[in-house]
Amino acid sequence: MTIHDRARAAWAEIPVPVIAEASQPARRVFVRDLLLDALIGIYPEERTKPQKILINLDLWVAETPGQPPRSYAEVVCYENLVKRSKALLAEGHVDLVETLAERLASLCLDDSRVLRARVRVEKPEAITEAAGVGVEIERRRA
Repeated sequence: MTIHDRARAAWAEIPVPVIAEASQPARRVFVRDLLLDALIGIYPEERTKPQKILINLDLWVAETPGQPPRSYAEVVCYENLVKRSKALLAEGHVDLVETLAERLASLCLDDSRVLRARVRVEKPEAITEAAGVGVEIERRRA
């Protein structure tokens, strides 16, 4: 079973919360199993040797009632989320997956249409006996 297969199986077990009330329709935008190299961790070798991380982003985005989106400007772009996630990792070393998850959640909530963001950061190769270790957080617009 590959890293992606293990992550996909684990992620599929997580229930999707219902957050949209009838008065505020929402759509779910997601980035699944984004596999990137990152300088992350507290050990000396983790500061200089990149390791694989898996990122999952689930965003609940406010919709305008009525017509479905007709233009690119009307949607939260998952390609932009990936580019911004890569840029965040390019800024340099991060000690904790918790810190990276918070930064990714903040990046997601930068778009005022995002009502809630669930972010999962996983280190699939950190512990040999485990398919992966990491953290998952959920943040919502105040």
